[in-house]
Amino acid sequence: MHPHRPPLAFPAVPVFAPASAPAGAGAVPRSPRARSRAAAPAGAAPRPAPAPGASRASRSPRPDRPPRSPRSWPARLRRAWDRPLTAYYVLLGTGLLITLLGLVMVFSASQIQALADGLPATYYFRKQLAAAALGTVLLLIASRMPVKLLRALTYPFLLGTIVLLVLVQVPGIGVTRNGSTNWIPLAGPFMLQPSEFGKLALVLWGADLLARKGERRLLVQWRHLLIPLVPGGLLISGLVLFGGDLGTVLILTAVLFGLLWLAGAPLRLFAGALAVAGTLVGMLIAAAPHRMERLECVLAEPTAVDQCWQALHGLYAFASGGWFGSGLGASVEKWGELPEPHTDFIFAIAGEELGLTGTLSVLGLFAALGYAGIRVAGRTEDAFVRYAAGGVTTWLMAQAVINIGAVLGLLPIAGVPLPLFSYGGSALLPTMFAVGLLIAFARSDPAARAALAARGRPAGEKKPAGLRWITMRRRAKRPPSGER
Repeated sequence: MHPHRPPLAFPAVPVFAPASAPAGAGAVPRSPRARSRAAAPAGAAPRPAPAPGASRASRSPRPDRPPRSPRSWPARLRRAWDRPLTAYYVLLGTGLLITLLGLVMVFSASQIQALADGLPATYYFRKQLAAAALGTVLLLIASRMPVKLLRALTYPFLLGTIVLLVLVQVPGIGVTRNGSTNWIPLAGPFMLQPSEFGKLALVLWGADLLARKGERRLLVQWRHLLIPLVPGGLLISGLVLFGGDLGTVLILTAVLFGLLWLAGAPLRLFAGALAVAGTLVGMLIAAAPHRMERLECVLAEPTAVDQCWQALHGLYAFASGGWFGSGLGASVEKWGELPEPHTDFIFAIAGEELGLTGTLSVLGLFAALGYAGIRVAGRTEDAFVRYAAGGVTTWLMAQAVINIGAVLGLLPIAGVPLPLFSYGGSALLPTMFAVGLLIAFARSDPAARAALAARGRPAGEKKPAGLRWITMRRRAKRPPSGER
């Protein structure tokens, strides 16, 4: 430094401060909040600081963030239902939960009946458990079955079902139970009910038939819409009705109407067919005295006569259950008061032992199962999958409504079991196979396949890149050659 030169005086402004910075600013604000404070006008009042003890929730909301709408939970629920894998997991979860709860109720409701029949207390439960194990295998097989293979097996399965329905009416082969000849004895204590497989056969055959005609654009004509679907459905229903099972005929009729509705049948055709079917059902009810007596039990006040005894004690079971029930195994009506406590009226035992809470839970599971089936049928682009998923959903929901309505005294007793819940291996096996088909249809959705493939990758593995990115990574990892 020169001895006579005065020292240089530098301004007290930061080096990186802009020329237009206000006086007294020692540094440039870095955060958005600091910038907003620095940009505030000189005459503006400072923002009051929150109280030291005030919680974060009690502070006023930020002006740039809109308040959360109180109706945001329906939107979140709708977004959750719209996810690709929602139907897949709902079908899998509800199907298994209903089956497991049915096993518990069969164990509780069938012990007294087994002892009354001179059998071990767990006889019916062990048979149902074996059927559930076999049904689980069928469910897994159906959930992995390709659609092409399923369509190829449709006609052989239909032919085999018709043969069994004919054999059950042959004297010496068919067995009559509760006034219906619908059973074929197998090895040991096992019995086969071909009418239960007729529901699945009608669904698969009708779906394949309508899909083939839809590909050729023939469903716009009434003749192709009704023939041969309606005659084939009448053939299966006639063979079942010949054995005296009107309840299964009602379910087959519901499946047939469901397929016609999915195929786009005109309203006047649909109304005409419904009127004809209603007339035929009324004639069948009027032709059988025991069916007329069951209908009178619904239209009039139920009394303790023979035909109304079962319906009356079903209502007694619900009335004694209360909100939370009497507890598993504590039912009173199953001690000889309520006929068929483990089959057709197992829902009444569930109401007595589990209460209103348990019955509403069962209804909620069936409602979720039906909604998921409708969702699968509505989202698919494959015509066969749409008809098959809609037919299976119609079958399960119609059977559940008929059974629960009869137990509640709202419908006549039709003698049909509650799907996946009541005792009966012949009903459980095709039903679990049908639920497996719904799961397979839910998996076949392109968005669901992509989501399942993404979840199946190991942790940390990234999404596979395209060919261009793979080539660029290889070039980046290649060691330099030394050439420029």
